[in-house]
Amino acid sequence: MTEVDYQARIAALSAELNRHLHAYHVQDAPTIPDAEYDKLFLELQQLEQDHPELVQPDSPTRRVGAAPLPQFDQVTHSVPMLSLNNGFTDEDIENFDRRVRDGLDTSAEVEYAAEVKYDGLAINLRYENGLLVQAATRGDGYTGEDVTANIRTITVIPLRLGTDKPPAVLDVRGEVLMFKGDFAALNTRQREAGQKEFVNPRNAAAGSLRQLDSRITRQRKLRFFAYGVGLLEGADMPASHSALLEWYQTMGLPVAKEAAVVRGYDGLMEYYKTIGAARPTMPYEIDGVVYKANRLEDQRTLGFVSRAPRFALAHKFPAEEALTTVQAIEVQVGRTGAITPVARLASVFVGGVNVTNATLHNEDEVRRKDVRVGDTVIVRRAGDVIPEVLSVVLERRPQPEPPMYVLPKTCPVCGSHVVREEGEAIARCSGGLTCAAQRKEAIRHFAGRRMMDIEGLGDRYIDNLVEHGKVQRVADLYALTLDDLLEMKRLADERDGTTPETVANGKVATKWAENLLEAIEASKNPPLERLLFALGIRHVGESTAKTLAEWLGRFELVRRVPAALLRVLPDIGGIVAISIAEFFAEPKNQEAIDALLAAGVAPKGEHAPSAKLREKLEPVKLMAALGIPKLTEPRSKQLVEQEVSLDVLAHLTIYNVFGLPATVSDALQAWMDVAANRQQVKALAALREDLLAQLPATVASEGHLTGKTFVLTGTLPTMGRDQAAELIEAEGGKVSGSVSKKTHYLVAGADAGSKLAKAQELEVTILDEAGLLALLAAK
Repeated sequence: MTEVDYQARIAALSAELNRHLHAYHVQDAPTIPDAEYDKLFLELQQLEQDHPELVQPDSPTRRVGAAPLPQFDQVTHSVPMLSLNNGFTDEDIENFDRRVRDGLDTSAEVEYAAEVKYDGLAINLRYENGLLVQAATRGDGYTGEDVTANIRTITVIPLRLGTDKPPAVLDVRGEVLMFKGDFAALNTRQREAGQKEFVNPRNAAAGSLRQLDSRITRQRKLRFFAYGVGLLEGADMPASHSALLEWYQTMGLPVAKEAAVVRGYDGLMEYYKTIGAARPTMPYEIDGVVYKANRLEDQRTLGFVSRAPRFALAHKFPAEEALTTVQAIEVQVGRTGAITPVARLASVFVGGVNVTNATLHNEDEVRRKDVRVGDTVIVRRAGDVIPEVLSVVLERRPQPEPPMYVLPKTCPVCGSHVVREEGEAIARCSGGLTCAAQRKEAIRHFAGRRMMDIEGLGDRYIDNLVEHGKVQRVADLYALTLDDLLEMKRLADERDGTTPETVANGKVATKWAENLLEAIEASKNPPLERLLFALGIRHVGESTAKTLAEWLGRFELVRRVPAALLRVLPDIGGIVAISIAEFFAEPKNQEAIDALLAAGVAPKGEHAPSAKLREKLEPVKLMAALGIPKLTEPRSKQLVEQEVSLDVLAHLTIYNVFGLPATVSDALQAWMDVAANRQQVKALAALREDLLAQLPATVASEGHLTGKTFVLTGTLPTMGRDQAAELIEAEGGKVSGSVSKKTHYLVAGADAGSKLAKAQELEVTILDEAGLLALLAAK
């Protein structure tokens, strides 16, 4: 490179670094990670060291921060607020310790004050005769911004020092920051208010402190820790940095408990490792530790270089943020079917490891951050946390712009359709019974005690059956043979490097396998509600499964009823109804259910639909349940009164002749003009007629507890909760899992907890086991 090339590179680096400095310190909107900035800064520093004749007076190496915001009054610091040089490697720390010992002309171990390096905003607090009179940001190190009004809102900062003999003037140097928990709460409020979320706690703290309206600052919980001193008049300077911090504490100034005094290189490294291990559990963000020669006499001897003290060094942790490019955006399917977009990245070293993938959380997050294939992005990895994309560097976006990301409509694992319920951020694969990504979870749920109750089929066996290819769907459980189970066990033992005692003795234990096969066979004829619960339909718990079984009676009918009919059943809302209908409409699930029935699984106790269904099949209710915009039950009644049945509704072509408001008739017309919607109404009309023909003439006699809701808690003396629930339900009562205003009775046994307290608060009738038995007997 020629001198002109060096000059051009220095100018380019200076311009870029100044741009990033302005974004970081003035706009509170960092454009690149700290590690990337450090890399550019070190390159410029090296070039200027090699070519001092090319150093410009406005070089970033001569500055500490950026110019203050013009909205705030400017404050000139009595003692400049300089920044620190950084160390990254063990060698950097060894060299720092050597330079300190050389500067002090000693071979003995030096005493150092060690502290955490906060990720916040540096502040100077001026106290005069013990009273806080001014607070200023670091600014460019020489001139900062007057933020006194905002600093006064931070409750941990004393407005008057707690001492009888305060110094005439004391400049306290420290850091304003936001704790992780307060940051999360602030972003929640921002999100709920439809406002932009902050990228990180440092950004949030800086933005909060620079509010022109201090009332806004007061609403955001900021903290402060003191770590240094500027001007001191009217008092003796403490002999060491650790003594300074102790003095601060006696005057009520907060100091971080992690501060320590260590000796020599080994002490520095041990402190670094200790803080690094504790970092994930700390309540605030840090990006390294700071070392200072502890004795102030040593600090004076060592002095300063142009922009930083020789007696101090910031030992940075491995970068938690880095720049890389997005090569693709794919999706992962979780064990519960959750669809998560994942950015495939050009490999980058961040957080101590090479990162090639980063989570994008959900479709909304991808859109909010506007991440596209080809983008340069900031990636963060903190500790063991899964790497995530923080933001896009828009100035580096490829041209022409790549298209916006769209979540796939089908599951990449099994091909089932992807659903995203209203009000939820997470999209899910609908093929719960067949999707390989969900296979273990689906089988685990299916075999559970309150579902198909396959005794002996625990997590370990399920994992091994799936991993060794013996079971791919729940129906495969019923095709297992003794040989399959024994081979599965043998393969698992070989994988784990274990040899059972029986095998070592030349025998093969088979009793466990025979018992498991018997349990699988015994599960083939469960009550209908247990089979429905076992299928793992989203939102369908025991209570909803019982409602479906009671009102519809037959599995075949449950499989084909549309969402509109499900909506009119008790305690089944719109979201649950759609979830059930979509589950049974998914072809992959249909195949899995057909295979299950072909394997001999058949619910016992099926019966005709309940006669109570007749009331629910009234056209007014079904029309209102179709989900047609603006067609409420009163409007549906208006149509029925003009002899518009479901069948008539399905065959009409004009809907503005029934006296409905124009907005209602227009919405109805638009909805019915969609062929699939019209077919849905025709199918519902035919199903209604079919069901009416099946219903018993009269409603079966109800138990004397019909309409009553019970909650069970604690341990009953002679019966389990399941037995108590069965007795209650046999008399028509409903068993709920939580206490509410709708609860009629709480049945409490020993060690009853919060449910009992809640019931007492709501004045719910409380029964013991004897009281329950008396109520059941009182027909």
